[in-house]
This record gives sequence, C-alpha cells and structure tokens, in this order.
Amino acid sequence: MADGQDDTVGERSEGLQVELFHPESDRKPGDTNIERWGFDVHPVVFPIALVIIVAFVGATLALGESASAAYSAVFDFINVNFGWFYILAVNVFIGALLFFAFSKYGKIRLGGVEAEREFSTFAWMAMLFSAGMGIGLMFFSVAEPMWHLGTGGGNLFDVAPQSGQAAQAAMGVTFFHWGFHPWAIYGLVALGLAFFSFNRGLPLTFRSVFYPLLGDRIYGWPGHVIDLVTVFATLFGLATSLGLGAQQVNVGLSRVTETLTGSSLVPIGITSQVAIIAFITAIATLSVAAGLEGGVKRLSTLNVYIMIVFLAFMFIAGPTLYLLDAIPQSIGFYLQNLAFMSFFTESFLGEGVQGGYENWAHFWTIFYWGWWIAWSPFVGLFIARISKGRTVRQMVVGVLLIPTAFSFVWLGAFGGAAIYAQQVLGTGLYGTLTNAESFGQARAMFAMLEAFPLTTVTSIVAVLLVTTFFVTSSDSGSLVIDHLTSGGKHDVPRTQRIFWAISEGTVAAVLLIGGGAAATNALQTAAITTGLPFAAILLLMVYTVYLGLDTEYEILQSEEFRERIGQMSGEGDVVVGRSGGDVVTSVREGSGSETDD
Repeated sequence: MADGQDDTVGERSEGLQVELFHPESDRKPGDTNIERWGFDVHPVVFPIALVIIVAFVGATLALGESASAAYSAVFDFINVNFGWFYILAVNVFIGALLFFAFSKYGKIRLGGVEAEREFSTFAWMAMLFSAGMGIGLMFFSVAEPMWHLGTGGGNLFDVAPQSGQAAQAAMGVTFFHWGFHPWAIYGLVALGLAFFSFNRGLPLTFRSVFYPLLGDRIYGWPGHVIDLVTVFATLFGLATSLGLGAQQVNVGLSRVTETLTGSSLVPIGITSQVAIIAFITAIATLSVAAGLEGGVKRLSTLNVYIMIVFLAFMFIAGPTLYLLDAIPQSIGFYLQNLAFMSFFTESFLGEGVQGGYENWAHFWTIFYWGWWIAWSPFVGLFIARISKGRTVRQMVVGVLLIPTAFSFVWLGAFGGAAIYAQQVLGTGLYGTLTNAESFGQARAMFAMLEAFPLTTVTSIVAVLLVTTFFVTSSDSGSLVIDHLTSGGKHDVPRTQRIFWAISEGTVAAVLLIGGGAAATNALQTAAITTGLPFAAILLLMVYTVYLGLDTEYEILQSEEFRERIGQMSGEGDVVVGRSGGDVVTSVREGSGSETDD
C-alpha cells in the first residue's frame, strides 16, 4: 500500500477509535501546560514535585541519623502491621492479570483495532527487562542466595543453615522473590496505563487509570496528588539504586585495577562513588537526549547481548553439570512450594522461630513486595509506553514469562555458582557477604568470580553490565518522570528529558556526600514506604481496568462497531470475522499491521 494510502487508513482508524472509545471530554493530555525555556510542563505537578524533592533531600541531610531512625521506624511499623495486606494484595494482582489475559478481554489490542507495534518483540523484551530487573539481578544474583543459604531459607523452611537442603531452599526463595509475583505487579500497572492512554486517549500518567471512577476530576487535585506520589517514588527509587549501583561499580573497578596494576587506582569510598554517579549520569543524559528509539532501545539491546555472553561464560567456565542440574531442580522446588510461599506470613511461629530469625519474612518477602509495588508506577509506565500495538494477552504473557524465565536461568547460574564456590570449593564467600563494613553485598559478585577462570575479564564485563543497566534505568526513569510532569504527553522536549536525567544523579550524589550510607538507607526506606498506599491504589485499579476492558469489549461487539468496520472492510482495508462469537478484525495483506491472535 502506498504511503498516502497508509496515512488515509491510519487517520480513518484513529478517527474510529476517537469516535467510539474516547471519553466525551474537552480535555487533552497537557492542555494546560506551560511551554517556556525548552520545557513543556504541567503547571501544578512539575513545580510542586521540585519543591517536595528539594525539601525531602534538605530534611534528610539536616536531620541525619534522626531522619534515618524516623524512616526506619515507619518502615518497621508498616512491615509488621500491614505485612498480611501486602501478601494478599500481590496474590490478587496475579489472579487479576491472568483473568484479563485469558478471558474474553485478552484479544483487545492496546491502541485500537489497527494499532501497530512500535518495537520488535526482541527490542520490546530487552527494554522491559532492562528497566524492570536487570540491575537488581546484577546486585542480588549472588548476594541473596548466599544470605538464604546462611539462614536455611529463613522461616520458610525448617532446614539447617549451610546444608544441601538450605542450598535448595535458598534458590527456591530467590526465585520466589524475583519470579512471577513482581512481574505481575509491573504487568498490571502497565496494562492499566497502556489501555487508558492508548485506547481512551487519556494522559500517559497514573491518574488516567481512575477515569472510570473520577471522570474529568482526574485533571484536578485528585489526579495531581496521584501523579505527585508517583514522581516521588520514581525519582527517589532511582536515586537510591544509583547509590547502590555506584557501590558495586566502585568495588569492581577497585578489584580490576588492583589486579592489573598491583594497587587499587579507584579507592572504595564516597568520593569515588560520586564520580561514578556523575559518569553514569553523563552517559544517561546523552542516551535520554537521543530518545526512546535512538538511546534507550539501543542500550537495552546491548545489555541483553552482554548478559547472554556473560551467562554463557558462567555455564562454560563454571561448574557446568552442577548448574544444569541445579536450575531445573530449583524451578521445580519453586513451583512445588509456590502457593505456600505466596501466602506465608509467619503467624504460627511464635517466639522461638527457626534459627532465631524473627520477622524474617517481613524483612525479605514483604520488603520485596513493598519495593516492587513502589517501583510499579515507574516500570509499569515504561512498559506501557513501549507496548502499544500488542493485545492484552500478548503483553501479559510476555511480561510474565519472558523476563521470569531469563531471571530463573540467570539466578540459577550465578546463584548456583556462588553456592558451589561456598560449599564445594570452600571459598568463604559467605563471610565476604556478611562483612558490611567492606560493602559485602556489592563485593559478592566479584568475590564469586574469583573462584573461576578469567577473573579480570569477567569482572570488567560485570562492571560494564552494571553501568549500562544503570544508564538504561536512569533513561527509562527520566522518560517516565517526563510523562508525569508534562501532563501525560507522549513526547516531551529534549531539554526536559535531560533535566530529569541530571536531577536523578544529582539527588543520589548529594545524599551520598551529605549523609553517606545512612542517608541512602533512609531514602530507600522512604521510597519503599510508598508501597503501602500504592498497594491500596492498585487494588482499586484492578476494578477500574475491569470496567475499562468490559466497556471496550461491549463496544467491539456492538452493531455500530460492526457497521463501521464493515464500511472500512468494503474499502479494502479491514477484514471482519467471528471467532467463538467475538468480532475479530485484521488488516488486509500489505496494510502494515498484524492479525489479532
């Protein structure tokens, strides 16, 4: 089909989407924005977000340990008293997401019946993985299994620490914390945001999910508050991760330079970590200036290729047969105990718990659930941004299965190699991990690599991978905050993207300089605490997404829709058929779009 015909079909399809599916409202994304000095910003969300960010950073630095103690007290209160709520909520999210995907709503296309995919499946997978879990897998793939090995799986399983049964429990628990549950949270948020933005023409911000309940009030203060909380959680979550990543890169560079020259050219400390943050921020700024297609997509794809090579090396140079045995057994153990772990709340353990690990689940599982929920607006909005043109079923299955499967293989390879180094080779890796004064968690990956060949090369690759993952996380986070502070516009000025990329690095660096690890820990706790209100919001979102999908489905089955599609079909553009009583549309060959699944 010629370009002119493509444009005509696209305009006609877009007009149909607007006429039948968009709400009857005069409001448009960013219609009240202020455009000045290269910025295109919401007049309320942008300035208030800046004030909150500056005030929080200033208070954290000024109060020092008092702020850290206050944040920790809030965190402990929420974990102990609302842990049951987190547990139930996350299981509801999984059930709801599976229902949306495999019910009659699964064939609804994000963006409308003729929406085309913006990215290939591989590029899409690479970007959602880089934004959602990549850096976490680098930091915790060795550290977490080793922690659980040393506790015998905490309170979940009654096994002796450092035993073979503890190794199995360690891998199963790690898979649990990085498996279906977190990706279900991300997938649910992504589905809601993508549907209400692309199918309803609403702003690409969290406020739009509540249009079925609030109507045009999403453009008022209820919507402003929702977006402000989302900006807060996103920016400080990213800043905290930059601080943790800087520690790992710092340790890696110190080890590599010491191996190559005989002395460390990169001392471990705040000064080096601030310099690393500045370097990562500079790269992220260049990438985010290039945009989603030119920067984030390319770096995300590069990340996946490097990860595959790194993973292949571990299988070849590491304990190959041990890993090949451990991974399927760990997956089986995880699946066998999935229901038990999913609803475990420590309620019947009493005072004398296994190994003395009181509140183990609160500081691991519930901590993770709060963390994933707090990050869900950031990761979910980014996944939504790149998922236009896919059906509900395609998006949900992709989000749940692709990154989860890769995570299992990655965690199994690196976590399994760490357990092998500890139990079979006797490297003392667990002692390195538990040495907090020497950044034990950050050192864990590099200490494990020392047990296998080509340590210097693999350490350099690990540092490179951590760096590129943090760049893509910063990139995607900047794009998300851009959407939130621009009234939900899909495209924002380059100046604005650069501003937020620099802001993330500045916040992380200032907190490290002013408060060191204490400030970063306080910030991390504050970010995770936002998981409690977000859990309640997400439960309400399950209902609003159901309302939206049900309305869309009814319109798709309506006589008016069939008549309009029939008219388009008569013009040689769209084919209409039926499958199980449902109206199914596809585009004729040569139109440039894909057939519904």
